Amino acid sequence: MRAAIALASVITLGLSTAACAGDPSPATTAPPLNPSGSPSVSASASSSAPAAVMPTSDRVPELDVEVVNDELDHPWDVADIGEDRFLITERERAVLSLIEAGERREIPLEDNDIWVSGETGLMGLEIDPGFAENRRIYTCQGWNDGEDVRVISWTLDAGLTRATQERTLIDGFPTSSGRHGGCRLLISADGALWVGTGDAANEENPRSLDSLGGKTLRLDPQTGKPWPGNPWAGDQGPRRYITSFGHRNVQGLAERADGTIWSMEHGPDRDDEVNEITLGGDYGWNPGAGYNESVPMTDQDLPGKQIEAAWESGNPTVATGGGTFIPVQDRWGAYGGALAVAVLKDQELRILSFDESGKLTDDSSPEVMQDYGRLRTVSLAADGDLLITTDNGGEDVLLRVTPR
Repeated sequence: MRAAIALASVITLGLSTAACAGDPSPATTAPPLNPSGSPSVSASASSSAPAAVMPTSDRVPELDVEVVNDELDHPWDVADIGEDRFLITERERAVLSLIEAGERREIPLEDNDIWVSGETGLMGLEIDPGFAENRRIYTCQGWNDGEDVRVISWTLDAGLTRATQERTLIDGFPTSSGRHGGCRLLISADGALWVGTGDAANEENPRSLDSLGGKTLRLDPQTGKPWPGNPWAGDQGPRRYITSFGHRNVQGLAERADGTIWSMEHGPDRDDEVNEITLGGDYGWNPGAGYNESVPMTDQDLPGKQIEAAWESGNPTVATGGGTFIPVQDRWGAYGGALAVAVLKDQELRILSFDESGKLTDDSSPEVMQDYGRLRTVSLAADGDLLITTDNGGEDVLLRVTPR
């Protein structure tokens, strides 16, 4: 959806919801993958015929890299709002930054109580596709001295000088010291608001359907209600919002041209993952008592069926960040339709190609992108270029990557 942010329009508003307590065991509470009893299906954003997801040629393009701005500090997310303007969330500064014609200025978030601790602060950002008319944005952040992590909608003034809090769309994501705070946002082509969350390093959260931690969620941004078709939409409590569970720490969400939703996720000592999201799917993270991080990311010894990753790093991890699918354009050649993923620990950009069935067909790392340190996220500019943020701490940069 972000590729069309400056060109389209959509929705939002919402009501606050808080997570309920409870942590029933997976053996007794995890329902079938599709509660209706029919086979589980991939999460599709559109009922229309699948769009092309394969490249237009086998030519690997050369990449030109431009430093758009170098005054950032731990930028977590970036979005193109048109007219050579980019909004950025900065995790530790807990500010919204506007990059306009290469220059940075801050946009105050009014009435905010953003909590910054460890991996948690001002994180995910999404722009309403109707931004040109309504100037609405969405952020995900720690809140009120660690009370929770939550998603809030804001409205920017006409001069883009301040952001006024509109409402809390969903809250109650668990917290601890700030570990595994998530939190990634995505508006899919059908208008649903997707949220990827972390498990707060608590062994009970990933598999409990009464916790919003370690999940992907989907809600209607107009009403704040669970998105119609969510696996447990007719139930009570947090599970109404859950689309998949058994996640550890979701760092990225992306929609492929065929409408499928994919997540990028941090593993423990091994197995960072890219997953194609299946409604009601169990992704198998179960650290057990004492939060044992030596267990597999996808534990096939659990009750029921666990969904294997579409891609995994193996041992050791590389620390995947956010990512986006590259548009199928002639200029992107063999990279068209691939998933571009920012990598923190290994300090690179991974280009992962999957066939129409979701099977990995290629995994590469362009050498030109290995000179900028830790990469936090990748999103699309309106013209299909890649926008990439670094996360080195102080003098971080926003990069624009153009194929040729």
